[in-house]
Amino acid sequence: MEGVGHDPEPGIAIALDLSVQVDPVLGLLPAAGLGGPGRGYVLCLDRHELRPLIICPSGGAGELQAMGLPAHFWGLPEYGKPVKLRPGGSMRMNPRLARWFTPGLHVKRWLLLLMVGMVLISLGVGYLLRNAYYTITFPKWVGPLTLQFLGRPIRAVLFGAMGISLMAFALYKLTQSVLGPFMLGNDRTLAEIIYNFRFLQKGPRIVAVGGGTGLSTLLRGLKKYTQNLTAIVTVADDGGSSGRLRAEYRILPPGDFRQCITALADVEPLMSTLFQHRFKEGSLNGHSFGNLFIMAMAEITGDFEHAIRESGRVLAVRGQIVPSTLRDVTLMAEMDSGETRVGESNIPHPNGNGVTGTIKRVFLEPEPTINPEAEEAILNAEMIIIGPGSLYTSILPNLIVDGMAEALKASPAIKVYVCNVATQPGETDAFRVSDHLKAIEGHLGSNIFDFVLVNSNHNYALPPSAQEAGIGRVLFDQETAHGRSIHVLLADVVNPRISSHHEPDKLAKVIMRKVWKA
Repeated sequence: MEGVGHDPEPGIAIALDLSVQVDPVLGLLPAAGLGGPGRGYVLCLDRHELRPLIICPSGGAGELQAMGLPAHFWGLPEYGKPVKLRPGGSMRMNPRLARWFTPGLHVKRWLLLLMVGMVLISLGVGYLLRNAYYTITFPKWVGPLTLQFLGRPIRAVLFGAMGISLMAFALYKLTQSVLGPFMLGNDRTLAEIIYNFRFLQKGPRIVAVGGGTGLSTLLRGLKKYTQNLTAIVTVADDGGSSGRLRAEYRILPPGDFRQCITALADVEPLMSTLFQHRFKEGSLNGHSFGNLFIMAMAEITGDFEHAIRESGRVLAVRGQIVPSTLRDVTLMAEMDSGETRVGESNIPHPNGNGVTGTIKRVFLEPEPTINPEAEEAILNAEMIIIGPGSLYTSILPNLIVDGMAEALKASPAIKVYVCNVATQPGETDAFRVSDHLKAIEGHLGSNIFDFVLVNSNHNYALPPSAQEAGIGRVLFDQETAHGRSIHVLLADVVNPRISSHHEPDKLAKVIMRKVWKA
């Protein structure tokens, strides 16, 4: 549920038996005058329970009762948790049943056509029975059996109700029999599956560019709005399990691909956890199951791209995941001291003399060309989102691939840069939003982005470990928009549990509502 104005405090949820016209799309109406100014009452429609609710602060229930509003009270220990009503005070429809009435499922029209067909069959049978009724003499026991002692209107209603009930029951059991084997292991209802299929396939064509945790965070939120997603992933990773597999088996590093597959997978949580599982002992120490799975798939299919595609099919991935280039490349960085650092994992860390330094520019060796699949996705996209992620080791390694900048500039898509919520030691120390844009423009040129999304909520303190590591907030500064034809969006997109990261649902919601529908 969502509020209007400021969020109400944790308190009491009151379900009212009122004849209120609430917009089922917007789902909200302000309750004008309830409790006086500043009380924070909100009248809204719970979209899942399909009933009007008033959310009021603790202690406000007495005020509403004094207004003469008939109410059924039920404690709500925490704002946003489900609310149950006492019998007799509920206006809700079963959520599973309500899902079938959502427009656009392409189900109701065929049910209606089925009913029309049944009516036509009934009319045909009725004409035959009418003719038989007047031409054939029936035994006396047929009269009571066909309820002829009742009036014809009553008989019509009874037989019609029985027919509809039998037809509905038969359809329900037929659906269970036919689709039951395909629903095994799936905790979602058939209505939810159809809803996702119908609406997500109509979603916008979105390309997300990045790598690491930032890209997977973005994808985890966006997959709830569209399945027309393409994740373009860096291939410069050379650390940890990915680096070991890359060096030993000469494959592209699977780590970032694994995270994207897990984020986009439409599978039960256990499978997702399994894919992310990291071994802690023996010769497999440090390797994740997902990396080994992708490596095995690459050996079976004989091609890394094919392996990623097949892995996505096995895990029911919504969208596609493609590397920015198919070349085996090494990320290198030129520091402000003139030093050149080799390898993605070495760039943010101090050199042998203990000097961290400032990154001047990054480049790839050998110089690669853009993956044709990535180029096609960018040129056909309706929205391109770059970030969040490590600026110099996840984002720029994609953007500096030969042909990438040209494809971005040629694409008619809306281009969005999602700025990190926190700095990264050794890469973006003390960076502001404008510093991020300057770094990208220094590699690609100006006028790349239409929107820049910046976190506005700094109420959640960074954990002590992050502060000790020198991590700080990325702050918005006026220089961001100076001299740029760019729209700056300030929004609360921080994860309250991990305050150095974005929250997937918040981030996707802002992008879809403030950028795509703007």
